[in-house]
Amino acid sequence: MHNESPIKRRQSTRIYVGNVPIGDGAPIAVQSMTNTRTTDIEATVAQIKSLENVGADIVRVSVPTMDAAEAFKQIKQQVSVPLVADIHFDYRIALKVAEYGVDCLRINPGNIGREDRIRAVVDCARDKNIPIRIGVNGGSLEKDIQQKYGEPTPEALVESAMRHVDILDRLNFDQFKVSVKASDVFLAVDSYRKLAKQIDQPLHLGITEAGGARAGAVKSAVGLGMLLAEGIGDTLRVSLAADPIEEIKVGFDILKSLRIRSRGINFIACPTCSRQEFDVIGTVNELEQRLEDITVPMDVSVIGCVVNGPGEAEVSHLGIAGGNRKSAFYEDGVRQKERFDNDNVIEQLETKIRAKASMLDTKNRIDVTEK
Repeated sequence: MHNESPIKRRQSTRIYVGNVPIGDGAPIAVQSMTNTRTTDIEATVAQIKSLENVGADIVRVSVPTMDAAEAFKQIKQQVSVPLVADIHFDYRIALKVAEYGVDCLRINPGNIGREDRIRAVVDCARDKNIPIRIGVNGGSLEKDIQQKYGEPTPEALVESAMRHVDILDRLNFDQFKVSVKASDVFLAVDSYRKLAKQIDQPLHLGITEAGGARAGAVKSAVGLGMLLAEGIGDTLRVSLAADPIEEIKVGFDILKSLRIRSRGINFIACPTCSRQEFDVIGTVNELEQRLEDITVPMDVSVIGCVVNGPGEAEVSHLGIAGGNRKSAFYEDGVRQKERFDNDNVIEQLETKIRAKASMLDTKNRIDVTEK
C-alpha cells in the first residue's frame, strides 16, 4: 500500500535474456550464479531450480571447459529459467554453448584472442539472437590498464569496459549489457556513474566479492542502493560468500526497500522495547520462514504497542498493534472488530496473510486479463 517509487530510471536500450526483458524500463532482473561443479549435472540442475523457486529471473553458470559445455547442454534441457554462460578466453566454448541454447554469453570480446575468433562469436550470437554481457572486474583488469593507472580506479574500469564495447560497436553488434564491478563500494559506484553517461546499453549491477552473508548484504545494499536510487541499473546480482539463494533474497529486499520491485511480503516490524505486548521478534522471524512461498507483493506491519502500531497498520495491507492481552488487527488501513490473542498471534496472522495473498493474487490476475 506504500506509494510507488519516486526513482526515475536511466533510459537504456532493451535486450532479452531468454524471455526476460532487460533495460528500457523493464523490471530490474535479479540473478545469481551456481556454485556447484557444472559437470555435476544433477547438483547444478537442483541448485538452479531452487534459485528459480525463490524468484531468480536469470541464473549464471560457469563453463570453464568443453566437458562443462557438454554438461551445460543437459542442464539447459532440464530447467526453464534463462541461463547465462560464464566464459573466459576460449571462444570455442562460447560457440558450443550457443549451439546448446544458452540465453546470454558473459564473455569479454577483447579477451578471446584474434579478430577472427571474436567475429566468430559475435556472428554466432547475432545469428542465434543471443546477447552478450561485458563483465569488467576491478580485480582482473588488463595488464596495460593496470600499469597505466597503477591501481583500479573508476577511469580504469570504464576504459576497460569501453575497450570491449568498441569491439562490439565495430562489429555492429548492440545486443549487450555491461558491468563494472569492484569489491570497493565507492570504486564500483563511481565506475557505474561514469559508464552510465557513456553508453545507452543496459547495466548489470554488482559489488563483487562483497563478503559473507551479513557483511556482504550490507555492502551490496549500500552500493547498489546508491546506484538504484539514481536510476542506474537494469539487472543485478548480490555476490555473497553464502548460499546463492540468499543472493536472490537480498536482491529482492534491496529492490523492495526502494519500492522499485516487490516480491512477497514486506514486513514492517518494530525493533521492540519494554512497551511490547507480544514477542514481535519471534513472531516476525517465524512468519518470514512460514510464508516464504508467498510471492504476491504485500505490506504487513507487526508492531508491539499502540505508539506506532496504528499508524503503520493504516498504510499496510494487514497490520497488528500490540495491546494488553489482545492486539488490534487492521486490514487495508481499517481497524477490524476482531482482535488477536497475544499468545496466538503467529497462527492468527498467518491465516489472515494467506487469505489476503490469495485475494490479491486473484485480483491481480483479473486486472491483467482485463488489460
